[in-house]
Amino acid sequence: MSSKTKIVVLHVKELIYTGIFAVLGILFIILLIIMFLPKDEKKETVPTMTQTSTNTYVPGIYTTSLILNDNVVEIEVTVDEQNINSIRLVNLDEAVTTMYPLIQPSFEDLANQIIANQSLDGITYSDDNKYTSMILLNAITASLEKAADADVTVDMTETVE
Repeated sequence: MSSKTKIVVLHVKELIYTGIFAVLGILFIILLIIMFLPKDEKKETVPTMTQTSTNTYVPGIYTTSLILNDNVVEIEVTVDEQNINSIRLVNLDEAVTTMYPLIQPSFEDLANQIIANQSLDGITYSDDNKYTSMILLNAITASLEKAADADVTVDMTETVE
């Protein structure tokens, strides 16, 4: 019985490098899987502050200013005591529509949904114009908040009739 002793020399530095590369390889594979899995999200539901039809508004026209590349665009919301009557863009310059081509169709889609639902619940928008829609929705929400508690303070950007 001949038993020869075998000595294995492991360098700690090489073990550390191998471990790091193995972890990076696993993370890279996970990243590739996440990136290339088919996504089934044509429309995204927006979690927003809710305004229901039971809330009452102070009738009037409320505006919120939106500054895009040194151009001021105003979102104008017209409400009566129980309803949102209209939402429109004011002072929309041609330079703004050229620089932000999705602003007009995104705004019209959001405005139609809000007027139809009479609330900010269940508002959806396409992933193609996600950020544009979020900015516009925040401005519309700010105007509706002004309309909901207009008797508290009057802002410089609002016009009450």
